[in-house]
Amino acid sequence: MAKILIVDDERSIRNTLKDILEFEKYDVELAEDGLMALELTKNTTFDAIFLDIKMPQMDGIEVLQKMRENGVETPIVMISGHGNIETAVECLKKGAYDFIEKPIDLNRLLVVIRNALDKSTLVTETKILKKKVDKKYAMIGESLAVRKLRQMIDMVAPTDARVLITGDNGTGKEVVARQIYQQSHRANAPFVEVNCAAIPSELIESELFGHEKGAFTSAIKTRIGKFEQANEGTIFLDEIGDMSLSAQAKVLRSLQENVISPVGSDKMVKINVRVIAATNKDLRKEIEVGNFREDLFHRLNVIPIHVVSLEERTEDIPLLVEYFTELICEEQGIALKSFENEAIKALQKRKWKGNIRELRNVVERLIILSPSPISAAAVEQFA
Repeated sequence: MAKILIVDDERSIRNTLKDILEFEKYDVELAEDGLMALELTKNTTFDAIFLDIKMPQMDGIEVLQKMRENGVETPIVMISGHGNIETAVECLKKGAYDFIEKPIDLNRLLVVIRNALDKSTLVTETKILKKKVDKKYAMIGESLAVRKLRQMIDMVAPTDARVLITGDNGTGKEVVARQIYQQSHRANAPFVEVNCAAIPSELIESELFGHEKGAFTSAIKTRIGKFEQANEGTIFLDEIGDMSLSAQAKVLRSLQENVISPVGSDKMVKINVRVIAATNKDLRKEIEVGNFREDLFHRLNVIPIHVVSLEERTEDIPLLVEYFTELICEEQGIALKSFENEAIKALQKRKWKGNIRELRNVVERLIILSPSPISAAAVEQFA
């Protein structure tokens, strides 16, 4: 049942709204002034708040501001018997969800509350989804290598410096990129990921910079590229070592001038993007054989971060197994399983050419195919 707070200094209006909303099966609480409302929102989460503007001691607009400063994200609907366009606009600018005038029209009230509750549900779902995403990209481990990596991320993340992440396949380069993004001042702006190895060389420029309608045979409509999508946010160029030389030239120009030019267009689009790149290749060797531009390498390699292989941090395997077990059991809808100590030791002795990605796959296989607790024999059989 949705919980609604009504804040109004007129008892008759409070009671009338309470009767209407309780008839509609809502759970309603009342506050006779702004101070009482602020106290209630400290300890109770509401799905919607109706807030009168004209009240003694503290008016509704001031209460609205205080609630937003206190981190209340609930949709707040302002009520006024002296409404005008200027007041409504001011309320919306300060974070109100909607504005309704007295005398309150019943149909308008019910429509507004349904819409506000829809928004409240969407906000909650977004928070849950973000927690799931954050959990997926958690950095697990307490080894010296991981502690150093966290320290580097803490120093680099608040800046706009470009970062080049290196390491073997499966070591967690994307996790490092996501950690940098999540701890940056751009965390509420887009994070756009581009797998340079997965895009055909003839399409990479269109993918990165967009194209105009008719720029090439299959360009049936204008398309915005990844750099423009990431404007004000972060673009993650994964497997940058596989990018074609022609695309490298355009990326270099975009980094030098902070502008891009869509394929088939003469216009220049100004962008403000933080670039994080990653590769499993030795770019210095790629430069020597002519596969990678040295000037682009120096543009990207402002902050180099190397992610070590799993074999260099085997002491983290118990924590990684525990983390993956919880994650996989939740994803698969399986009762939480556990690993025997001997099974963990067996996993620590293995060679992990696929690094953390391979470990995750093995843990998932063991969870699905083995009874709990998972034994060393099961590791020998299925890993």
